Amino acid sequence: MTPTELDPRSAANVRRARRELIGDALARSVRRNPAREALRFEARSWTYAELDAAANRVAQRLLALGLATGDRVAAYGRNSDAYVLLWLGCVRAGLIHVPINYALRDAELGYIVEQSGARALFCDPDMAEHVAALGPDLGCAWQGTLCGGNAHDVLAWAQAAGDATPPEIEVDEDDIAQLLYTSGTTAAPKGAMMSHRALLAEYASTLLACDIRAEDRALAALPLYHSAQMHVFLMPQLLVGATTLLIQSPQPEQCFELIAAERITSFFAPPTVWIGFLRHPGFEPARLVSLQKGYYGASIMPVPVLQELAARLPALQLYNCYGQSEIAPLATVLRPEEHAERPASAGRPIYMVETRVVDSEMRDLPPGEMGEIVHRSPQLMSGYWNKPEETAASFADGWFRSGDVGYLDEAGYLYITDRIKDIIKTGGVVVAGREVEECLYTHPAVAEVAVIGLPDARWIEAVVAVVALKQGATASAEALIAHVHERLAPFKAPKRVYFVDDLPRNASGKLLKRELRERYKAEAGG
Repeated sequence: MTPTELDPRSAANVRRARRELIGDALARSVRRNPAREALRFEARSWTYAELDAAANRVAQRLLALGLATGDRVAAYGRNSDAYVLLWLGCVRAGLIHVPINYALRDAELGYIVEQSGARALFCDPDMAEHVAALGPDLGCAWQGTLCGGNAHDVLAWAQAAGDATPPEIEVDEDDIAQLLYTSGTTAAPKGAMMSHRALLAEYASTLLACDIRAEDRALAALPLYHSAQMHVFLMPQLLVGATTLLIQSPQPEQCFELIAAERITSFFAPPTVWIGFLRHPGFEPARLVSLQKGYYGASIMPVPVLQELAARLPALQLYNCYGQSEIAPLATVLRPEEHAERPASAGRPIYMVETRVVDSEMRDLPPGEMGEIVHRSPQLMSGYWNKPEETAASFADGWFRSGDVGYLDEAGYLYITDRIKDIIKTGGVVVAGREVEECLYTHPAVAEVAVIGLPDARWIEAVVAVVALKQGATASAEALIAHVHERLAPFKAPKRVYFVDDLPRNASGKLLKRELRERYKAEAGG
């Protein structure tokens, strides 16, 4: 007898027993680790059993508001246990979670709320004024708070006595769990539709590629609205029974203190944060001896910085994690044992991902030749929310077009050159900003650098470096340009160098080259 020949009640029971949703995966971890500490934020600690019950209470209260399966619920706040509980409550209730960058204001905030069609919005109390500023026409039927605010407060729901059983809902693995909005560097942000199936496939890949284990003690300091901290680290860690200490931001001194006091073994940060750690006067390797696994991603790590990090923390196993929101977001990993031979590589595709480098006609390029990176994977988004044209443009012949430029070597290792929009075409010759950045990082006075292209009457686009010097160090623009001239082809050397105290970055630590281009465009005559 096949499942289709079963009576409807039996068939439903079979489907329920075989169902694989994010909430189901968490429930398995809870059964294995009920008394283990799952999450800690400030003075609040949650065991796996407590976190599970609290997520169910939040789910029940969300449904009691009148929300229905598939409704969108916006989260506008900094890292907290309540932020995690709202996410878990949404997936348990069959609702679609919409994380919003807490730095957004006014029209940018309103755009995501309206474009997603969010029926509820929960924010930090001190951010309620930004929501109120959007006016009475905001389409949300319900507005609440995450931690300590109005009557609809997530933390209060989680801590109150109430129904702690999982809701009885009809949700399919291909139903959408989250809308991950892109940063909108070239156009209005797009909401990548991530299904339960896609995210769970990515969690499985991540567990294998990143060696995430139940004995890990992780420090989570990057924003949870960003897919890397949530879906490459926090969620896989919860699914295996690890313990996560959550803080609001990666302040160096706080991180150093927690790593030492709590014997933290696992930490993720973008290169800018690792660089900030290395340059901080409080960086003492003896305080960080418990760290076993160091993950980096979100942008390219300069090889000289990578070598310095490895020299100062020789016992730290390093993992380079590359991907983007549309692939949930991990695509390739360079593992610790691979760093010595290929420190500049982004690694090889993870378990559930297939990656190619192609030309404009989607033809495979030979090893060493640059082209666009494309992927196919069950981890991929289902498309962009209410943007069919953008969805169609992002897929070709069954492959997702990443917008990144890179190449594969003979062994299949991927090297990221730049974003397509960041490639510099100067005097008819293509220059990858990363190569120039790598060179400048070898100068002893350089702390951070971003290389951009700016309009130029002679070169059409000029190579320009924006540099932050190390504390107490000095260097002239002429000296830095000469440094590049000595090591790279002359056309790759910057035509101009601007000095800044600090480079602009978003809350997830990614350098904002678009902001730099806008800042210096007028001065360049563009």
